[in-house]
Amino acid sequence: MGILNLLMIIVLAIAGFVLLVTIFFKQEIESSKEKDPAAKSFIEIVLLYPGLHAIIAYRIAHGLFKKKIPIIPDIISKVARFFTGIEIHPAAQIGRGCFVDHGMGVVIGETSIIGENVTLFQGVTLGGTGKETGKRHPTLGDNIVVGAGAKILGNITIGSNSYVGANAVVLQSVPENTTVVGVPGKVTKQDGKKIDKMMDHIHVLDPVMQKMEELQERIDSLESKLKGKDGGK
Repeated sequence: MGILNLLMIIVLAIAGFVLLVTIFFKQEIESSKEKDPAAKSFIEIVLLYPGLHAIIAYRIAHGLFKKKIPIIPDIISKVARFFTGIEIHPAAQIGRGCFVDHGMGVVIGETSIIGENVTLFQGVTLGGTGKETGKRHPTLGDNIVVGAGAKILGNITIGSNSYVGANAVVLQSVPENTTVVGVPGKVTKQDGKKIDKMMDHIHVLDPVMQKMEELQERIDSLESKLKGKDGGK
């Protein structure tokens, strides 16, 4: 086989792959393009985004898992983990539009349930807390952003339109439209608004900082009163 023929076969195979992915994973591609400012074109996303590749492998493995085909779904999952650094159990349930950014170190457990248009950054774990049986992994609603390194553990629910801050450890369920930060995770309302599509991680309410600011205000107030008393002597 000549080099030109081989190159032609490779080009046709890539084109076929891009076409199939574009048809069956349109929402995931659009989500990646919308949420990642570094994304320049849909072809770049299809060919170079490991998060998308992990989701593609998961969809195939999950389909085979639902048909009760043994071993093969796990093999697909492990091969995908080797190439992408993202581990998704074939039994997990993931809605459309899921965007895994960077992705290295992401782990999604067996009984995890993820809603529509959820974003997971690198190092995120949706795991269990021990040797529970049955439903033992988290349930995430729609339009949720989970920051880098966050750990959501146990059979808990994260309400829709919520934000989980980077490196947070969440062990209890939280309602919709909230922000969770810290270790263990602490909840603060975010004015009941849906998380911004551009994922502004800077202007997120931090309950720990809010408490510290309140304490500082009280200290300043007490110091001012003490100075006033000293000045009156």
